[in-house]
Amino acid sequence: MTVQVTITPNGRMSLPAEIRKRLGLAGGGALLVEETEDGVILRTVAQSIAYAQALAKKYTGDKAEASVDAFLGRRREESGE
Repeated sequence: MTVQVTITPNGRMSLPAEIRKRLGLAGGGALLVEETEDGVILRTVAQSIAYAQALAKKYTGDKAEASVDAFLGRRREESGE
């Protein structure tokens, strides 16, 4: 879906109500703004987390040694904790 929104002189813009409802932002909330070569991407925090997890899985697969816990364990061992 593509919609046109207006940005006010002070930089504010309004997302249409139907989009806010679908994103779970009907009562307000936060969006993360990512600037890319192609434009701007708006994501909810939950969408951003899911996107980051998908990227991590793409590069690490199901390798147990690539988990955060494994990384922290190696760091503790290396530091002598």
